[in-house]
Amino acid sequence: MNIGDAARASGVSAKMIRHYESIGLVPPPARSEADYRVYGEREVHLLRFIRHSRDLGFSLEQIRALLGLWQDRDRPSREVRALAQQHLDELEAKLAELQAMKSTLQQLVHSCHGDDRPDCPILDTLEDGLEEGSR
Repeated sequence: MNIGDAARASGVSAKMIRHYESIGLVPPPARSEADYRVYGEREVHLLRFIRHSRDLGFSLEQIRALLGLWQDRDRPSREVRALAQQHLDELEAKLAELQAMKSTLQQLVHSCHGDDRPDCPILDTLEDGLEEGSR
């Protein structure tokens, strides 16, 4: 199948397939006599693995490590679990940051009258934050 067919079958765009090839995440496919990329089920399976990993938020370097572990049938599962746990810890930290941002924004929105007056606690807080950061 060509790159468009592989993209449809895997859910990875042709542009991203080319990118993954260029950074060595996936090996370059076979080429036809006309020098077109030729993909088989093995390549599509690999691209689906990458797409599922990206859907879970793994970075490209983490995916590279996961691919290595996936292809190494002698690897202990604790290595896979450790990588996934590290990613989970990172997600939990990001989630806590997002929750704190949400809480702050909710307080700011609640404190702003949203009327015709020019005073706005949202802008005042942002300004105060800029002054603190430049000290």
